[in-house]
Amino acid sequence: MRLPIFSALLIGSLGVAALAAPAAAQGSVAARDTNVVLHPGDMVKVTVWRNTEMSGDFMVGVNGALRHPLYQEVPIAGMPLHEVEARLRKFLTQYEQNPQLVVEPLFQVTVGGQVRTPNLYPLPRTTTISQAIALAGGVTPDGRLNKVKLYRDGREYEVDLTDPSGQWTNEPVQSGDQLIVEKKGNFFTSFFLPLVGVAGSVASIINVARRR
Repeated sequence: MRLPIFSALLIGSLGVAALAAPAAAQGSVAARDTNVVLHPGDMVKVTVWRNTEMSGDFMVGVNGALRHPLYQEVPIAGMPLHEVEARLRKFLTQYEQNPQLVVEPLFQVTVGGQVRTPNLYPLPRTTTISQAIALAGGVTPDGRLNKVKLYRDGREYEVDLTDPSGQWTNEPVQSGDQLIVEKKGNFFTSFFLPLVGVAGSVASIINVARRR
């Protein structure tokens, strides 16, 4: 009788784990949403169930509201994402009962340097730094994935994306990020030519000194 009892306990524990996993995932998403704050210039994807006129990708204007004939009356900048959804849902109750909507921020991220398609990209918050560079067409043959400059909140970081398990590889982008892929160095142009230039300058100084 021990085997059936053990099996029942095992199945029960697996069931609890299966239920706990989605709950933990939802908790992590909720925690992330609490930290998401929209700024003027950010893009937002609003999806309203069965209402295409109120759905679409909209920019947050300088007044802190979405650039939309109706949404422009609802300020949302500087608020957590759950508060943004609550405000828009309350606003939509003027036009329909129990509106169902999803608000997904699209962060403005600059990807430049040695990438194939440098540009300013509106990216979902789940986009990682590596994915952002891939969306810009990937690096050129002269690009260095182990030396990417990240400018965030007035600070500069050097990012190495060659390690799949590295600190920055799976780091999500943030609003206003700037990613610059640096160019590969060349020994001849980076070391030898400057050295020749210095040697030439020294030789010129010596010749001038000898003439005196």
